Amino acid sequence: MSDTTAPPGLERALRASLTQLRSFEAVVRLGGVGRAARALHLAQPTVSMQMKELAAALGLVLFEPRGRGLVPTPVAERLAQAVRAMGAAWQAFEDDAADLQGLRRGRLRIAAVTTTEYFLPDLLGPFARQYPGIEIELAVENRASVVARLQRGDDELAAMMLPPTHLPLARWPFLENPLVLIAPAGHPLAARRRLKLADLVTEPLLAREAGSGTRAAAEQAFSEQGVDWPPRMALGSNEAVKHAVRAGLGLAVLSRHTLAADPASEGLAVLPVAGFPLRRHWQLVWRNDRALSLPARTLLDDLRARLHVRARPAT
Repeated sequence: MSDTTAPPGLERALRASLTQLRSFEAVVRLGGVGRAARALHLAQPTVSMQMKELAAALGLVLFEPRGRGLVPTPVAERLAQAVRAMGAAWQAFEDDAADLQGLRRGRLRIAAVTTTEYFLPDLLGPFARQYPGIEIELAVENRASVVARLQRGDDELAAMMLPPTHLPLARWPFLENPLVLIAPAGHPLAARRRLKLADLVTEPLLAREAGSGTRAAAEQAFSEQGVDWPPRMALGSNEAVKHAVRAGLGLAVLSRHTLAADPASEGLAVLPVAGFPLRRHWQLVWRNDRALSLPARTLLDDLRARLHVRARPAT
């Protein structure tokens, strides 16, 4: 006689819906109901109701008030870990299914820092057209968020300039990333044929937000040259920095990939500063303590075949 008993814990887990668990994990990860609702494109009262229904279904206190917000209880932290483990197990199943179907179906999750939005979609396009059954989820966020996603194992691949050193990562430098100093078109410094970094420090410096890879690379270069040039203003996107430079608010270091082929068409000028461009590389990274799925391996092979001439050793 066959055993019709469900696996241990499964019946209790089925008291909670996948929708509730997804919302719950987002609330814990993002630190609030409002942030989770925005990320999931749901109304905040909907997420609040899901949290109440989940707590009632499980018979657990999941959040406690603190100040004007809520913090997860210890049992909620454990539940969040269990939900992420369930997600990882389901991803492993999808990867195995994709392997069995030979790339006819599957999913590939990629995280990328914001500057890559200027070129990464073009690099992914040929792969997406060749394998239309592979669903590509591309999360474009700042470096700190991409590092956090790598830490949690949310994605198989990540594209960034400065990978973290505290995680077990394999790295492939796939594209050069020259960092340049820019000024408004027509700025007196743009007419100079050669400049030293020390010539610029009387000008206001604009920068990306703290934690940005571009900002970290620029600050490292300034330090190596013994130049103290703190930013006057920090902005949250490359386009915001370009607008501010064009408006005459200061100079900035940005990736050359963020600029038009002719920067003057955007009202900008690349300054001829000694030591610039800073020669850096975009890198694709992945956790080397986890097996890559067939879609991820195939994408890497595809990019290596198309970019082998441009790829350079890591610096």
